[in-house]
Amino acid sequence: MPSLPTQSGRLVKPGAALKAFRTERGLTLAELSQKTGLQPSTLSKIENGKIETTIDKLVRISAALGVNIADLFGSPQAQADEAPPSRIRMITRAGEGKSVASPRAVYNYPAFDLLSKNLTPLIVEVRARSLEEFGPYHRHAGQEFVYVLEGELAFYSDTYMPANLKQGDNVYFDSGMGHAYVAAGDKPCRILCVFTTPQNQPLDFIEDTTEPAPPPAATKSPGRPAPKSPVKPKKSGRN
Repeated sequence: MPSLPTQSGRLVKPGAALKAFRTERGLTLAELSQKTGLQPSTLSKIENGKIETTIDKLVRISAALGVNIADLFGSPQAQADEAPPSRIRMITRAGEGKSVASPRAVYNYPAFDLLSKNLTPLIVEVRARSLEEFGPYHRHAGQEFVYVLEGELAFYSDTYMPANLKQGDNVYFDSGMGHAYVAAGDKPCRILCVFTTPQNQPLDFIEDTTEPAPPPAATKSPGRPAPKSPVKPKKSGRN
């Protein structure tokens, strides 16, 4: 007899699902028997888990009930019911988001306030015009997708030859591979970058490297000069 599917090493018994589907459709055991050619007593024993059955019988039963055979094992619906509900939705309007400037690029973070997320999107205005201007390669865990929104991008990595990507071109790669973004051509270069964020690890934002203005020079306050420290009298040589 063919072996039945298992979950976590335990035998899966489809009887409960079979009975639920039959009841939902308003069928008696006798009516299901007519559709499948199986004895009502056999169907009853399958429903109550008193006997094991074969795949060919399950195929006949699932066809009679109008369900996928996998549904008899609780696969689709049970997994959907057990999955924790997700209600995340965040809208970032044009011109909003957190912008961070550096000599090599301007990074705009949509969905900035959502710190723990599976994907991190970035709109990047690439300023670096050479690898020297870009500096060290980026490397981080996960995978990454880059889509050229405007201009032309020279995509560098420590594994492949450089690739020039024009508007509409894109690249998907492992983020652990050293990579760099360099603007090619005379026009401004803007890209959409989406990378996976490690679970339970908040996003480490790129630091703003714009140097702050120097503080104003200190000025002397008008008024009386500060008193001098008292001078201690020198000791004479006499005791």
